[in-house]
Amino acid sequence: MATITKDTLIGDILIIDKTTAPFFLEMGMHCLGCPASRGETLEQACLVHGVNVEDLLKKLNDHIAGK
Repeated sequence: MATITKDTLIGDILIIDKTTAPFFLEMGMHCLGCPASRGETLEQACLVHGVNVEDLLKKLNDHIAGK
């Protein structure tokens, strides 16, 4: 199982588990199909959208782990 870090690219997270898309949409990241947004790290996306990266990391990793 893959572990997401704050340096993981958004595009890689979506490849690991496409069902993570709603987490990005909830934070206001509606441009998931854009090559630029898919090339951002999770930390960069969180900074732009005013989201706590540690909180989102936990949610994403728990989701992928099936918790």
